[in-house]
Amino acid sequence: MQHLFPKRLLVGISALFLAFSVWAIAPVAHAYDNPELLPDTQTPVIDLANFIPEIQEETLIKDLESFEAQTGWKLRVLTQFDRTPGRAVKKFWGLNDRSVLLIADSRGGNILGFNVGDELYKYLPRTFWVELQTRFGNLYYVRENGENTSIVKSIETIKTCLLQDGCRVVPGLPREQWILTLITSVVGGVVFGLAAIPRKQGQIFAWQWALIFSPLWGILFIAFGVGPVVTRTSEWLPLFRNVIGFLLGALVAYLSPMISESAGSET
Repeated sequence: MQHLFPKRLLVGISALFLAFSVWAIAPVAHAYDNPELLPDTQTPVIDLANFIPEIQEETLIKDLESFEAQTGWKLRVLTQFDRTPGRAVKKFWGLNDRSVLLIADSRGGNILGFNVGDELYKYLPRTFWVELQTRFGNLYYVRENGENTSIVKSIETIKTCLLQDGCRVVPGLPREQWILTLITSVVGGVVFGLAAIPRKQGQIFAWQWALIFSPLWGILFIAFGVGPVVTRTSEWLPLFRNVIGFLLGALVAYLSPMISESAGSET
């Protein structure tokens, strides 16, 4: 015990010295709420992270000012990286229930964030903002198109939806999302075809089983295959391809017993 006491005392003194050294050497942290970062003149765009080229920023400022004068909706853009004016922007811009603040910050996995006034939820529901953030703010989109395009496309989408009295979903059908709808359409067709395989002698089409499994193939084809397409685009080609995918999946599944029997006979 006598030998342990000096060791513990030495460890305690070392820890105290280390803590004091870190406190004394560490640099002064920058405040995250810093109204001094705000510009002297009013502008709808504060680009602290330099995401937007100067010419594009000037165009964006004019568009936002014109849109506010035309509609009364207040759209604001703040980009940040290390420091931010924080809550000071609310007073600076006079944000209210008819305001949208887009915050672009590249330190996370998704660069976009939205502070939305309560009045906008009547026209653009919460699911809209989640989808908007996911589509234009994800790491892959930003890597391929740049932070400035992510910001501008988001603002253009918000403006378009407000001008047409709201959107339930984000307009447009990205290729990745369409491929997902095509896959669910084909799987729905396979379920339909398997359910419709005759199970009795002389039966051609098992409509009872197809009806029983209708909630499953109906959700896959109609809810996940057709719904996302017709609500996001007026183009007929993606819908046509999904319908063809459903029919081919159903046909292959329906004919699978016959194909198996033919292969077995040949063997």
